[in-house]
Amino acid sequence: MYSEEEIKNIIQQGEGYNTEFKVSVPKKVKDLTEEICAFANAAGGILLIGVDDNNLVQGVSINNTKRSAIQNSINEISPHIQCDIYKVDVDNKEVWAVEVPTGQQKPYTLSGAIFVRQGPNSQKITSVEQMRDFFQQANRIYFDEASCSEFNYDEDFDNDFFKEFRGNVGLSKEIDSKQIVNNLKLTLPDGSFKNGGVLFFGKSPHDFFEKAVIRCVAFDGVDKTYIIDDKIFGGPLMYQYYNAMQWLKGKLNVRYEIEGSGPRKEFWEIPQTALKEVIINSLSHRDYYDKGGRIMIELFNDRLVISNPGGLVSVIKPNDFGKISHSRNPLVFGLFERMDMVEQVGSGISRIRTALKDSGLPMAEFNTEGLFSVIFNRVTKDKQGAVKTREKTRDKIISLIRTNNSITTAEIANAIGITDKGVEYHIGILTDEGVLKRIGSKKTGSWVVIEKE
Repeated sequence: MYSEEEIKNIIQQGEGYNTEFKVSVPKKVKDLTEEICAFANAAGGILLIGVDDNNLVQGVSINNTKRSAIQNSINEISPHIQCDIYKVDVDNKEVWAVEVPTGQQKPYTLSGAIFVRQGPNSQKITSVEQMRDFFQQANRIYFDEASCSEFNYDEDFDNDFFKEFRGNVGLSKEIDSKQIVNNLKLTLPDGSFKNGGVLFFGKSPHDFFEKAVIRCVAFDGVDKTYIIDDKIFGGPLMYQYYNAMQWLKGKLNVRYEIEGSGPRKEFWEIPQTALKEVIINSLSHRDYYDKGGRIMIELFNDRLVISNPGGLVSVIKPNDFGKISHSRNPLVFGLFERMDMVEQVGSGISRIRTALKDSGLPMAEFNTEGLFSVIFNRVTKDKQGAVKTREKTRDKIISLIRTNNSITTAEIANAIGITDKGVEYHIGILTDEGVLKRIGSKKTGSWVVIEKE
């Protein structure tokens, strides 16, 4: 049972993965029960009634009849979940708390539907396929909810970043750090830190999870033959994001505009909004169970590739990509959300596409199988100032082959101003796509352009 002071701390932190506010008991008590069911299917949480969406205590009076209605509705959750319902006086106003433990018999259903927690929201799973996937994975604990028993709070906790975090989310300096840690559900009942807490607030998460880093590699050319820079960034996930963005800023083309006496504006060749979305989502949704993979940022002359271990979460089908969201690491996702690093659930892909469209850039390519990767086409200009992209390069290759089907790689490279390896890379893509076909040997053969209807 939480005290008045602890309830105040929870209210100040606002709604999140483990916290939900209701200003009053809704007319349909089932609306409350859906939130409770979602908490049970996640890591547990607390529902506060009498607090509005602006984190203000309004107070609420719940008589025995309403309390019985709430309890009866909770009893409809299957299998049964035991919740504590009690009143706390906060600044002389009644606030009712419903404490929900993490369920030990997942999945929990209400009226035949499964509800899951996604950031500060509850999501209903209704399709047969989604429900089947959830049942299949019900016994697999989220990586970020599992215990990291080796983590020592006094030695391994990054207090400097924690100060930055609490300032960013507007938490009072008077609240004890360990109280905030408790309210954010970063620890388990035995006092051990959860993996998500280690990833987000540990000085060196990679000491515990070797591949929990971002590797940034720049290549000279369009293949991986020549490496010109190679950096690995560790530390709290937020610092990994900061360092990766700073690295990209030093590698990509950035122009500046100064208007009046105000600060100069930066315009990156690939919009910062799009890069932020991809990197934060990589940190939030990567499969940390995969001990052989790390997040990779690979910069080539013609493209930028950002990839992370793990394809789409099984409950999201290819047709749902970009429309709904389901995190592998809801605790981590919720902490990023508190820092306003992620926005509306399921809207990240559309924001990437909008940012690229508004900048007049080619659409990104998304690969959701195995490694999740995003490919940004880099845009350069030729000597006449015309825009040149990978697609236009391939169009030129096809045009040259139509003119002379015996043209050599070196002749193509000289004609369009790229390296021999660059030509081989593009021809390889065109061959794989069924656009080009080689007839005869490499020396005496010729190319055929396959016309498609």
